[in-house]
Amino acid sequence: MPLLKIQTNVDLPSEKITLVIPQLSRAIADLLGKPESYVMVCLETNPNMSFAGDTAPLAYLELKSIGLPEQQTAAFSGSLCDLLEYHLGVRRNRIYIEFTNAARHLWGWNGATF
Repeated sequence: MPLLKIQTNVDLPSEKITLVIPQLSRAIADLLGKPESYVMVCLETNPNMSFAGDTAPLAYLELKSIGLPEQQTAAFSGSLCDLLEYHLGVRRNRIYIEFTNAARHLWGWNGATF
């Protein structure tokens, strides 16, 4: 049920993407205390992005999950920025993150909802 979607203008070779996605998946499972078997990670590279009128490395993230603890989003932001800085080389001040606490009846899986 957790989804981490990352859009970045960092040009990553496919072998780097293949290595980074499982590490991000484990990190999200640990961060949220949820089974990794439900975690989905989507990493999209798009060189046609800018932030503050500049095309230096940047990223936009969406973290959605059922029962996302809103009081922990500041800590999650720090952890996610650390991960992106480490894995993609994107500075913390070039990352936006949108957090969404998904309602169970609005999150579908396996032909039903949660």
